[in-house]
Amino acid sequence: MVADGSSDREDALTDYRRMLLIRRFEEKAGQLFGMGLIEGYCHLCIGQEAVVAGLERALRPGDRRVASYRAHGHMLAAGMEPGRIMAELLGRAAGYSRGHGGSMHMFSPDDGFYGGHGMLAAQVPIGAGLAFAERYRRSNNITVASYGDVAANLGPVAETYHLAALWALPLLFVIENNQDGAARRGPGLSDRAAAHGIPVARVDGMDVTRVAEAAETAALHVRAGKGPYLIEAQTYRYRGHSMADPAKYRTLDEMQKVRAERDPIARERARLVTEGLSEKTLKEVDAEVKEVVTAAAEFARASAPARPEGIAPALSAEVPR
Repeated sequence: MVADGSSDREDALTDYRRMLLIRRFEEKAGQLFGMGLIEGYCHLCIGQEAVVAGLERALRPGDRRVASYRAHGHMLAAGMEPGRIMAELLGRAAGYSRGHGGSMHMFSPDDGFYGGHGMLAAQVPIGAGLAFAERYRRSNNITVASYGDVAANLGPVAETYHLAALWALPLLFVIENNQDGAARRGPGLSDRAAAHGIPVARVDGMDVTRVAEAAETAALHVRAGKGPYLIEAQTYRYRGHSMADPAKYRTLDEMQKVRAERDPIARERARLVTEGLSEKTLKEVDAEVKEVVTAAAEFARASAPARPEGIAPALSAEVPR
């Protein structure tokens, strides 16, 4: 950090751009779904952008990420190409899974992203496996396993807390608590990790700076070989569980109030203006992001559709009978 605070401002601008890219990408995905160009399930994270953007501030090359089916934002934050992500959503051969994975099943180990998993909570023990591999190699890399408040109720998560604590795995658990989880009794979600001796931080998941600060503290702990850490980020999603969900369990008034008072992108934009960034610069960022997302959609729509042999290219020849 330099004396005039320009480093902090650069971080904040990067966070803003990253969140805006996720928001505009998800809005475009929703539009394409409505046009019938995206088939199957499509889970959007509109409103939750600050969680993944803040986490990314603490990550380094070599770190790994694993997430649920609501993963487009994680992919974009990890640096994956918007055009190839959109192509996968449209079932095109240029997508990250050759068009066969769709919204929920994309991988890019080269970008440190290991899915995108459709099975609820399945990514959490997978994250432990990735972390165990790094511990075995004695690297300084960490793994981030992100999951929602419903998944946090499930057995695989509890078992992973136990093993991660027992083996001091370099694993950062992140609960994206959008408060839509099923009814539950007993301790709070993050208290269950604390019962295993795992340090816990609860943060405002609608404030990217608060998330980044918590992530940096957590990452230092994990990299130092002190074992796992958990962040519970209280966030809010503006859309239903999936594009097929009308979200009648939330009122329009509630959503509008959150959006007016706590929207993560609006808050960060206001912070940047307060710190002296010009409206002109912010409009340039807005235009740049819009151009990137428009180009991604055009690339995807122009790409060739997935082909059966793309699942296993080595099996494309005729199979002997």
